[in-house]
Formats: sequence, structure tokens, C-alpha cells
Amino acid sequence: MAAIRVLLAGESWVSSSTHFKGWDFFSSTVYDTGIAYLQAALIEAGIHFAFLPNHLAAEQFPNTPDLLSRFDVIILSDIGANTLLLHPDTWLRGQPTPNRLKLLREWVEGGGGLAMCGGYYSFAGIYGGAKYYRTPIEAILPVDIFPFDDRVEAPEGAQPQVLDAAHPILTSVPSDWPTLLGYNELTLKADARLLASVDDHPLLAVRMVEQGRTLAWASDIGPHWCPEPFATWEGYTRLWVQAVEWLAGKR
Repeated sequence: MAAIRVLLAGESWVSSSTHFKGWDFFSSTVYDTGIAYLQAALIEAGIHFAFLPNHLAAEQFPNTPDLLSRFDVIILSDIGANTLLLHPDTWLRGQPTPNRLKLLREWVEGGGGLAMCGGYYSFAGIYGGAKYYRTPIEAILPVDIFPFDDRVEAPEGAQPQVLDAAHPILTSVPSDWPTLLGYNELTLKADARLLASVDDHPLLAVRMVEQGRTLAWASDIGPHWCPEPFATWEGYTRLWVQAVEWLAGKR
């Protein structure tokens, strides 16, 4: 059987700091990613994992049906809508380019599997800046998105609750989950299936969309909202491998 092909887009950032030493100062820049735990879980399961960080996604994210068809599952995580909408040919050169949010919707309707994972630039995101509200992506997700900053910070810990342990994604996943430190606040669509909640808000939800499938995970895939005790928990790998298998139509 051919390996499931997954593309994760987003989950990268560049941090720039200015350090003051009395009269003197210097600057430093750091590049980092948040994929380590999910990448390890999927590769260990034999899933073909491709990663497209934010700074490359604007130009290199698939922009034709043929390019999208190279993948069974696409995961958007901490990547704002503008990065997918504003190809450099449009942003810098004023040229028309394909609307990749519409292409993703059509790809899902034709049989693709799409997941959005939470973060500061997922769903609505910080200051509402992720901007997926009223987009073709919101139309196919199992959740509705607010038009304002939807982050819920829970530094004291928020306890997930399993609501549908019979779903294939949660097969043999322990029911006692570690706490999370935050999530995006969302509302469930009427035809979606809610698998887990946090503070009475959707945490893990799925939906059938014509021939395809979508999934929303309202928290991070790694720190800070998904802290190390969750990411190294025995259920993390099983949860995400089975989620990808379900999105690919293998469960």
C-alpha cells in the first residue's frame, strides 16, 4: 500500500531582537519551527511528510489542482490566509494568480483531506489577523470562525474532554488527556462531528465535505499551547497518525 502523502504548511517564524548594553546595542535574528513532535509521529508511522514553512509558502504552496493532487492530506498550522492569497506575482508585481483558498476547497470537495491546527495565525488568530473568517476554507471546515481575536490563553491549564471515543480517530487513544495551555475559540457547524472539547469549546472536530474530509484541532501541535507533557504523551502519536489516516480515507 502506498504511503499517505502529507503536506504541512506554516509552523515557522523568524524572531528579531535588539539588545541594549548601555550606550551600545546589537541585533540578532532566530529562525525556528514548531513541527518536531508531529513530524516525528507521522514519519515513525511510515507517512510521507513534506513541510513548507511560512516564508516559502507564499510562493511555493500548490497553486494548481495537479500540484494539490500530489498530496492526500494538507495541514494548515499557524499560517495566515494572506500568505496563501498573496503570491509574490500578485503582491509585488500586480499580476493575477490563482486563489489558493478556493483551490483548496475544490480539492477537498473532490476527495482531499484538509486539517487546520490552532495557533496565533490559525482560524481568526491574534488580532483577527489570520483572517479565515468568511473564506472558502471556513466554508469547508467543521467549525465556524469568529471575525475577532479568538485566542484563549489558559496558563493555568485547560483540560480536554473526550466526547466521541468511538470515532476511528480516537481508537485506542487514552481517554485521560494532559492539559493544554490555550486554544482558538470556535463554534461547531451543524453537520460536523465533535470528538473532543476544551472548556466547553470545540477542540477536535471533523466533517465530511462532498467527497472529502476536514478536521479542526483548536490548539497547537506543539509548545506553547500544546506543552511537552501533551506532545510526549502516549496518545499524541496515535491521535495524529489516526487523524491523518482518517483524512486520507484510510479509516
